[in-house]
Amino acid sequence: MTVEATSAGAILFRDTRGEREYLLLKSRPGDWEFPKGGVEGEEELQQTAIREVTEEAGIEDFRLIDGFRKEYDYVFEANGNTIHKTVHLFIARSFEASAELSAEHRDMQWRDYDQALNTITQDGPRDILEEAHEYLDDVKEADGEGYVGTPA
Repeated sequence: MTVEATSAGAILFRDTRGEREYLLLKSRPGDWEFPKGGVEGEEELQQTAIREVTEEAGIEDFRLIDGFRKEYDYVFEANGNTIHKTVHLFIARSFEASAELSAEHRDMQWRDYDQALNTITQDGPRDILEEAHEYLDDVKEADGEGYVGTPA
């Protein structure tokens, strides 16, 4: 039996001395990923992404960047079921310099773009990071300075 599951999260970045850095979390099997988790109850995907950033990275001062949402999916086995999971990723800008590791992850690191690409283990999130990085470059150029976003 195949069970459908939906998660949402965010590619979280900060600007450090003019350099854009992305937050990566190391999960139990040794995968590096973005803050993400399952949709709870009647949550909208954006609400899930906001909650997961706060829960998994300990960051509260951030905002989602308008106009970006991508998804990837994968299949895995759990408790005798086949799980088909779809993950929706937004982009979020952190206004806090540091993050706090939650019990769900083993490590966390801010990485520049090239390091982040080389660290992410799955194709889906790596491809979306490439798109997000390009999107942010375009938005920043069009906007002059800031990134237009919605406060969390």
